[in-house]
Amino acid sequence: MGLLSVLPAEPFSDEFIHLQPPIHTLHLHVDAQCLKRFQLEQADEMVLETANGQLELLVLDQEGHPAFEYIDILTPAACLITGAHHTLAQLQQESSTADTLQKQLDQYQLTTQHLQQIYFIENFEMLKIKTKAAVQVFVLNTGPDLDVTTPTCLDEIKVTIHKTQPVYEYLPEPLAKPVQEIHIPCASARTYTVKKGQWIQIIDISGKQCSDFLAFDQQALEQGVEIGLDAVSTRTILGQSTPRPGLHSRFYASDMQSMVEVVQDTVGRHDMFLTACSPKFYNDAGYFGHISCTDNFNQVLKPYGIAARDAWPAINFFYNTFVQDCGSIGLDEPWSKPGDYVLLRANRDLVCASSACPDEIDPSNGWMPTDIHVRIYAETEEFKRSQHYRIHPEEQPRMTMTSGFYSRISALTSKISEYKGYWIANEYDGWGSVAEYLACRERVAMLDLSPLRKFDISGPDAEAFLQYALTRNVRKLAIGEIVYSASCLETGGMVDDGTLFKMGAQNFRWICGDEYSGTWLKQKAIEQRFRVSIRNASTQIHNLAVQGPKSRELLAKIIWTPEHQPTIEKLAWFHFTLGKLSGPMGIPLMVSRTGYTGELGFEVWCHPNHAEQLWDAIWQEGQQYQIAPMGFDALDMLRIEAGLIFAEHEFNAQTNPFEAGIGFTTPLKTKEEDFIGKQAIQNQNPASRQKLMGLVLEGNEPVHHGDPVYAGRYPVGIVTSSSNSPLLKKQIAMCRLAPEYAQVDTEVQVGQLDGHKKRLNAKVVTLPFYDPERTRVRA
Repeated sequence: MGLLSVLPAEPFSDEFIHLQPPIHTLHLHVDAQCLKRFQLEQADEMVLETANGQLELLVLDQEGHPAFEYIDILTPAACLITGAHHTLAQLQQESSTADTLQKQLDQYQLTTQHLQQIYFIENFEMLKIKTKAAVQVFVLNTGPDLDVTTPTCLDEIKVTIHKTQPVYEYLPEPLAKPVQEIHIPCASARTYTVKKGQWIQIIDISGKQCSDFLAFDQQALEQGVEIGLDAVSTRTILGQSTPRPGLHSRFYASDMQSMVEVVQDTVGRHDMFLTACSPKFYNDAGYFGHISCTDNFNQVLKPYGIAARDAWPAINFFYNTFVQDCGSIGLDEPWSKPGDYVLLRANRDLVCASSACPDEIDPSNGWMPTDIHVRIYAETEEFKRSQHYRIHPEEQPRMTMTSGFYSRISALTSKISEYKGYWIANEYDGWGSVAEYLACRERVAMLDLSPLRKFDISGPDAEAFLQYALTRNVRKLAIGEIVYSASCLETGGMVDDGTLFKMGAQNFRWICGDEYSGTWLKQKAIEQRFRVSIRNASTQIHNLAVQGPKSRELLAKIIWTPEHQPTIEKLAWFHFTLGKLSGPMGIPLMVSRTGYTGELGFEVWCHPNHAEQLWDAIWQEGQQYQIAPMGFDALDMLRIEAGLIFAEHEFNAQTNPFEAGIGFTTPLKTKEEDFIGKQAIQNQNPASRQKLMGLVLEGNEPVHHGDPVYAGRYPVGIVTSSSNSPLLKKQIAMCRLAPEYAQVDTEVQVGQLDGHKKRLNAKVVTLPFYDPERTRVRA
């Protein structure tokens, strides 16, 4: 948790009534196999929630001395002051998780001496702690690496802090030691110089506050030339409305050269279309003489010889603007929350200016201007790229992650983008999506699918709970078997789809696409009082898909299985086996005969510490089969040809499994027990349902997700996914159609531009486009 302070009284703070809500509660978390420090004041309350049932707690006073007497544990739990055995066990491993934990200890200047006396607390699900004085509380969510073949794992710990004295600012802890800190009071602006390679962190400490940003080439200024950030050049070069961390991350100057790069962004919503607020803006609105960012910039930039402007074209961080269908530009409250920030890296020596916008006449600053804080870090520091995301809107942002295979992936491609909180490869340098696609269809390809979420579900009611939570008949599963299922809301709309692995009599592993699925499962288990444990294993189980006609032959050569487990050669479709890499002393693996390509294929699951070793073994053995690495662009072509559905394309919370084309997952007649959404689906008239069908386009022009499908003047469906099919040598699409038009060979048109000015002819076909009998995947 960061440093908390009360909002200082500002000139017009008493004029804003109930517009700046105090922060009473902070929602935070501690990742599995990590630690985090929380600064608490006297009488603060901390609530810790975990499926692990245990944790280690270190309590220090402000001078760094043990201070267990300064906290009260308010909920029943087994507490023991002892050594940090779980933390020490993790540190003793020769693994990346041990290295990460050691770096965190070093960051807080904690030594093994500190770990000799901690609180070990167990036998709880929710732990409440209240402080008697100001303390530092270190939550150690630690333990040794777990075997991927076991149905238990460490989950993150949810931390909620209730502040006795409400605060109005949240200034997060520095990312490293700052070389400069600049506080910008509301309705003002400040300048600062930054050297090439240094980092600029612009922080919205109260939330919903815009900060305009200017930057100028310092060397050019010294020669009397102004070269500044240029939004038009940036949009033109990138082809995006604003840069974001990743491949398209740079802001360009008027000389069309890079000036700064976005490295981290916890908001993802900024403006590059409008100018900073100006005297004209306020005069036109009837607020004569109102202070503006433009006036403030003109004043602070004067010492650098920079000419004044009537309105400064700026990068408007945290400013929430949008182009409406009618063409007008709208605005609303910023998305930023207290402590949100952008992190930039300077690509040349710069003179910068940042403002704390004074606009209180509209929602631009949440109707109440507040402060901005800027930190500068040395060029020797290194920070990971991240498009931060949140599972719950109230929580602190989460960093974009890399899988255990990332070092191998990044060595083979620069075409990397963010997906579901992970950096993934779109395609690989020297191959390209078509070559990768052909390798999968004709030989074998390997793909990192670690962004899939994994939840271990166990306990005496595990089977009964999943029978209620999923549409499939879970009671039919044998140990070692897998079933594909949907999970639905009470309305019948889909929450997610995924595969369920039966690990033991009351042990299951749910593999799905959305992190929120785990939250939703926990909510339903609590509501219905099922006795289960639901743990998020996503960070501790990473997986490679090995797909294609040669996949079985390849994996059989490198994966050893014990006598009581099926061999790779004998592994049946939708079953899994447990084994080791290269022999009985190798790294533990789980191998499933599953995939998302329509080809014979497998997925190989391991702990991320073993990921590089697994990649290297498959890559080396695969050379004799001309193996190719595969990115998500090729995967999209493969799964569309195979008629396989994708979240927020073929299904969403308004689409039930029948409308999403997976009615086979919802056995309304043969599954007698109730499940979530069953009644709503039964109440629907089957004849009125939209139907998922295929389209084959007459020409070579592509269609896109969201394009309307017409029969005459009026739309009768919508394109959900589309691709060029190398196999069919045609443009194809999946679409959801009104039942009256969901017959094979029906002629329709896909509307583009405004839907009427351009039409592309298409014919309705059944799904899948490729291998309709699924003979290849069953081979």
